[in-house]
Amino acid sequence: MDINLPYRPLTAVALGAGYIVASRAASSHPISSFIVGFIGLWIAQFAVWAIWTVLVYPRFFSPLRNLPQPEGNSFFNGQFSKIAELPSGAPMTDWINSIPNDGLIRYLGLFNQERLLVTSPAALAEVMVTKNYDFKKPDQIRYSIGRILGVGVLLAEGEEHKMQRKNLLPAFAFRHIKDLYTVFWDKSREVVEAMTEAVLQDAAEPTNESGRKDTSVIEVSSWASRVTLDIIGVAGLGHDFGAIKDPTNELNRIYKMLFRPSRQAQVLARLRLIFPGWILNNLPIKRNDDVHAAARFIRATCAGLIKEKKDKLARKELNDRDILSVAIESGGFTDENLVDQLMTFLAAGHETTASSMTWAIYLLAKHTEVQKRLRAEIHQHLLPLVGGDAHATVTSLDIDNMPFLNAVCNEVLRYYGPVPLTFRTAARDTSIQGQFVPKGTRIVLCPWAVNKSKTLWGPDALEFNPDRWMAKFEGDKEAASGGAKSNYAYLTFLHGPRSCIGQAFAKAEFACLVAAWVGRFSFEVHNKEELDESKILIKGGITARPANGMYIKATVVEGW
Repeated sequence: MDINLPYRPLTAVALGAGYIVASRAASSHPISSFIVGFIGLWIAQFAVWAIWTVLVYPRFFSPLRNLPQPEGNSFFNGQFSKIAELPSGAPMTDWINSIPNDGLIRYLGLFNQERLLVTSPAALAEVMVTKNYDFKKPDQIRYSIGRILGVGVLLAEGEEHKMQRKNLLPAFAFRHIKDLYTVFWDKSREVVEAMTEAVLQDAAEPTNESGRKDTSVIEVSSWASRVTLDIIGVAGLGHDFGAIKDPTNELNRIYKMLFRPSRQAQVLARLRLIFPGWILNNLPIKRNDDVHAAARFIRATCAGLIKEKKDKLARKELNDRDILSVAIESGGFTDENLVDQLMTFLAAGHETTASSMTWAIYLLAKHTEVQKRLRAEIHQHLLPLVGGDAHATVTSLDIDNMPFLNAVCNEVLRYYGPVPLTFRTAARDTSIQGQFVPKGTRIVLCPWAVNKSKTLWGPDALEFNPDRWMAKFEGDKEAASGGAKSNYAYLTFLHGPRSCIGQAFAKAEFACLVAAWVGRFSFEVHNKEELDESKILIKGGITARPANGMYIKATVVEGW
């Protein structure tokens, strides 16, 4: 049940009753009688509703009460304390591997709100494909991240979503993505050169054979954010933001603030489970002021880019093939909606890949043999093309012909998907695998859990193993799916009409970045305690990133 549903009926009944009380009161006290009647009845109704919702309904009347669920519920808050304590998706990963189920696990959150974790391919197929529009994104999410992401294709619903996706698909066509590899590679080389300069300037290790210090500690996520912001700028909007060259770039600074939320932002996130988003968004507090100012700046930036493109179109000079140009030429978007689309691709398009890069470098620093094997493949294939030539470029054919590179990228995206979990709400009374699901029920799609399900991936599901994606023999079809029993076992980009429209874009960008970084640097874990993944504090938010940054020791590899 959605905890926000009763506010309007409670208020309506209290207003009506307050009016009746006031109309029958002495004429000298009509206003005070109305106020007392309204407040008293509202509180009484709320108390009854709260007891029913929190204590009675989930235990004795919910049609979901007999589904498998974790043990150890709090009397009032179910599994909330565990969910709040651990990284997003971590409890669900434990539950999917420890609770026998037929595709659905029910758990209770704050004030015993019901959640349905979807675990099996058949159930996932219903939620994401066959009954996709029975399940919508919760209003709380639209209110909270809509200010940052805009109400673009990611947050649009129903017919509006269908129209937006149809008009944007040409920008993500297979051939168009192949043409963008040169952009991905040029930016990858640019950031590698900037990182090399920073490492050599700040090197703290003994000199190498050439007499030059070549090792330093870098903060990976910052570099990753800067390069991915520049990539989405050039490939998506036809504009270079220059974040690689200028770490103080205003747009980069704003996104850093938004995606590293303060304690105040975390409190607001908890309150969204109870109170309507429109109330919380308008509270006079610093976090809201910061987000409003950031949204105004981002919207103004996007509006300026749209104007530039439309001016070129009016002069019949618009020959660009970036996402914005394709969207403008489709004629299917108003200027305001174009701004929303750009906000979506700017924020989601760079933050998710930056998160993936952060975890890729950490995992390679931890698994040194995998890193050495990957570097050997990269040097074998790319060193003859780019060694010592800052202007050399790489094509999609060069990247796609490195099987271990693509295996590593797929395994990173499986093991540490950038978005740990996402929510849906049942838009109407419906069912999943024959189980009745009432309108308003919160559905949990958890890539972190499904991607590590031992039922779907086998006994080594919790291990980082790129070889699961390598062909064991000629014609090995299982390698393409990592050996999983279903394509729904890989939930990183979701599936169906709401799957990530930029999946091919993101995977190509990611592969180019990994190839350039690993080709140029050897990475080691800086803090040996971080060899234990449980010691890394992971922050919540749109994506999963280390709360305190990811500091890795980088050594320049000569000859690249």
